[in-house]
Amino acid sequence: MSEELKEKDESLDTAEATENTSANTEEIAVEGASADAAASADTSAEEQTPEQQLALAQAQIEELKTQALYKQAEFENYRKRTIKEKADLILNGSKSAVTALLPIVDDLERALPSMKQAEDVAAVAEGVELIYQKFLKALAGLGVKPIETEGKDFDVDLHEAVAQVPGVPDEQKGRVIDCIEKGYTLNDHVIRHAKVAVGM
Repeated sequence: MSEELKEKDESLDTAEATENTSANTEEIAVEGASADAAASADTSAEEQTPEQQLALAQAQIEELKTQALYKQAEFENYRKRTIKEKADLILNGSKSAVTALLPIVDDLERALPSMKQAEDVAAVAEGVELIYQKFLKALAGLGVKPIETEGKDFDVDLHEAVAQVPGVPDEQKGRVIDCIEKGYTLNDHVIRHAKVAVGM
């Protein structure tokens, strides 16, 4: 019985030794292949003459020069296109505003002959009021809004004080008493300050 166990142990040791040997052989083969590849790369670099290396460097420089010229031309075209678009925007930027106001001009042209012949002043005033409201609506569509002044505190960012009203009650001091000329904002930016009288 002990002899059989001995033989089994010996056969297992032999199998393990064989596996270890084959694994070591594979590792050595892989390391040898990597070393061969590195050596061949070094050899190819060393095999190039200085003239060949110079020619390769010059070819790379020429390629980089071509790429740089292409990028420069592309940027120049972009710059010219941007300048042209900006000029067109400056020249034709008011197109939408003019288009919105033309119907109001048409209404006024139709109203003028009627106003000359009209005998009913109330009807004329009503017509003018309708055109005025249409005009304000068109301005609002363009982002133009009147600056609120009635009962507001004086604000240098929105108002321009053109008159002072002394002797007002304490609660009206520093507040807008009257609006002499309306102010307007365009997309929340002041394009004309409201001219107001301020209580003192």
